[in-house]
Amino acid sequence: MAINQLGYQSREQLIKELQLRLADGIVDVELDRDHYDIAINKAISTYRQLSSGSVEESVVFIQTQPDVTDYTLPDEVMEVRRLFRRGVGTNSGTGSNFDPFDMAFNNMYLLNAGQSGGLATFDAFSQYKETVGRLFGSEYDFTYNRNTKVLKILRNVRVNEEVAVEVYNFVPEHILLSDVYASPWLSNYAMATAKQILGEARSKYQSGLPGAGGAITLNGDALKGEALQEMDMLKQSLHNMEEGNSPLGFIIG
Repeated sequence: MAINQLGYQSREQLIKELQLRLADGIVDVELDRDHYDIAINKAISTYRQLSSGSVEESVVFIQTQPDVTDYTLPDEVMEVRRLFRRGVGTNSGTGSNFDPFDMAFNNMYLLNAGQSGGLATFDAFSQYKETVGRLFGSEYDFTYNRNTKVLKILRNVRVNEEVAVEVYNFVPEHILLSDVYASPWLSNYAMATAKQILGEARSKYQSGLPGAGGAITLNGDALKGEALQEMDMLKQSLHNMEEGNSPLGFIIG
């Protein structure tokens, strides 16, 4: 890793560091590129299972179509929080579809001090719009299957409409590898996984390998023990939020 550089610019840079940490080049390390890829994949998979730092909140847009209720979202989307519609009554095709910011621009007198209306009037209208939507079902109820990535709107959609979907999606791999908090954890966990793989290979020769001065004993069992201990410590560090992830809220029950 270059001086003053946070994280890794690529997977290849991380693999190079893992090789150096295993003393490859000084001693013979029996790992191929595929083994390093597996170690990194395992580290990323574990991080995404245990750390809130692996997901981010974002918004995607879908275009509804008449009589279509199922919409496929990108693979990285893990959870759908809410669907946002722009107008009131648009599902019938006869309501007014407007953006409140556009309306404010077209009716600037509502926001000008010293004239009729003002912010109070605009706020009252916003609350009225919210109440109408709540009473007459302006929001879409939905279900989301994170395995098939299918968002199902629980209503007979009748119009074309752009809908904003609030989602939680996985942070891409290249962002995780360059993240100042996630990258050291991923490097250490990948290192522990590489040790485990190497230990499994070397432990096949319990009696050692023949050498000029007698049998050469390999450190397979020691490597596996170190790897398991390091993995447990790294998982515990996620639970302790040492790498910067966010804690869970209050859980009752």
